[in-house]
Amino acid sequence: MLYSLVKYLDRMWDIPGAGMFQYLSFRAAAAVIIALLIGMIFGGRIINALRRAQIGETVRDLGLAGQLEKKGTPTMGGLIIIASILIPVLLVGDLSNVYMQLMIFSTLWLGGLGFADDFIKVFRKDKDGLKGIFKIIGQVGLGVIVGTTMWLHTDIVMKDVPKGISRDNTQNEQIIQTEGEKAAKTTIPFVKGNEFDYGCVVGQKENNGLATWLLYMAVAVLVITAVSNSANLTDGIDGLATGVSVPIVLVLGAFAWLSGNIIYAGYLNFMYIPGSGELLVYAAAMAGALLGFLWYNCFPAQVFMGDTGSLAIGGVIAVFALLIRKELLLPILCGIFLVESLSVIIQRSYFKYTKKKYGEGRRVFLMSPIHHHYQKRGFHESKIVVRAIIIGILLAAITLSTLKVR
Repeated sequence: MLYSLVKYLDRMWDIPGAGMFQYLSFRAAAAVIIALLIGMIFGGRIINALRRAQIGETVRDLGLAGQLEKKGTPTMGGLIIIASILIPVLLVGDLSNVYMQLMIFSTLWLGGLGFADDFIKVFRKDKDGLKGIFKIIGQVGLGVIVGTTMWLHTDIVMKDVPKGISRDNTQNEQIIQTEGEKAAKTTIPFVKGNEFDYGCVVGQKENNGLATWLLYMAVAVLVITAVSNSANLTDGIDGLATGVSVPIVLVLGAFAWLSGNIIYAGYLNFMYIPGSGELLVYAAAMAGALLGFLWYNCFPAQVFMGDTGSLAIGGVIAVFALLIRKELLLPILCGIFLVESLSVIIQRSYFKYTKKKYGEGRRVFLMSPIHHHYQKRGFHESKIVVRAIIIGILLAAITLSTLKVR
């Protein structure tokens, strides 16, 4: 809103300094600052309001050190994260950009889904929360909406850029004015000529093939559901999901900025996606929101994000990756989420298998998700979180290396 207002006023009266708003770098920096300030300044007030409303966490005794001390800690703190993201995005983001519209919609959609789950747990005293089938329906619904919009919206296209394009503005303008390609393509990491067309899987090369569209929607649903639920599983100890999400968001923001810049896309020889650079503002706001929330969520946590935050964080990361055609990078970039999710799958599968075979269920881990396994082994929460963040930064660096290593 502020971006559009300043742009309009500058066009009418040539306001000094208004030109800074045309630069993504300036607006991204502003988004980080605003998000951080909202999280740090107003976060405490929101926590106090949650405490007065007696919106506290219900803790089951799982035999973990310090667990029962967390009983009554305010939950639904994901509201702080969502507000800290959306306010700066609405202020300094270009709301006419279809990529920003999809990210805002996805944030509200998944935040609302998580809020419903937390509401049932807190106010209706149902520890199971929203039934799993409704969560799945919500995630699948978002996948269908995102996949369909990406397939049909005329502004969501890709363009071929000659390798090693110069800074010749005339050449750039010619490319920008060409009609973009409407295709279900994505990026394959560490592979030369790393573009993959989903249409090849179903034997359709036409950009509007029904089978390709259905496959692409299925991929969107799978990615959103998997990452959203994995982030939810990761949110088990103070600061873990928040901390490991920051490098993920920063890397996605870097990819969005490079994908939306015709010169860098040409130099790095990957997809040029017009308009996607605006997502840098969203990524900056989200990174600032997560860091602002971490101020209160680090050990010992003064607030938990609840499903309001964890479902939204995982889901918007997935949607972000889909929009910039980098969803196949998520197993590397979101490696912590992946390991957390796999540990639960392995634990449950092995338990069921051994119970059927031997009459008694056996376990691979002391407890799942895997962060609880390390708690059982005597590791302090803070050590687990810091080491997970370090591993997350390493995975982020490896993901960035795919720009050149192929």
